[in-house]
Amino acid sequence: MQHKFFDKVVKTIFLVVALGYFGISSAHDAGATMDPNGNVANFTGYALVTCFDDGNGPTGYLIASIKDTSAPQDNLLVNLQIIKGKRANSTTDPVSGDGNFSPEVTVHGGDGVYLLLVNKTAAGARSFLVSYHCMTASDVHTGTDILVNQFE
Repeated sequence: MQHKFFDKVVKTIFLVVALGYFGISSAHDAGATMDPNGNVANFTGYALVTCFDDGNGPTGYLIASIKDTSAPQDNLLVNLQIIKGKRANSTTDPVSGDGNFSPEVTVHGGDGVYLLLVNKTAAGARSFLVSYHCMTASDVHTGTDILVNQFE
C-alpha cells in the first residue's frame, strides 16, 4: 500500500515539474509522460483550464490540440477531450510520434472552467504536449490558467 502511495506522489511531482517546465518554455503548452511504466492502457490525465477576461475581453472559446512526442508506435495514439457544460469536443494525434500536433478543436463556452482530459489508446508510455488557449469571440488571446487534478 505504501508503494502505491509513493508511486502516486512521485508521478504527481513529476507532472507538476513537467507542467512548470513546459509552462515556462511556451505560454500555454503543457506536457508530461502518460504511464511511464507502460502497463496502464486506461491511463487518464484530468485538468481544469480556467478562461477569464484579463483585459483583452471575455472568453468566447477554448482551443486546444495534442502532440505525441514519443517514438512512433503502431496502434498507440494520444487523445484530448474538452468539456464545458453541455458542450464537448475531442481530437487525436493521428500519427504516433511524428512531431506534429493533432487538428485543433474548440469548445465555445465563454468564461469559466473547462475540463481537459488526455488519454491513450493502449498500454505503453506516451509523452505528449497539449497546446491550449482561451480566446475571445474576435480571436484575441485572453486569460488562461490550468490546474491538474489527476494524472494516473
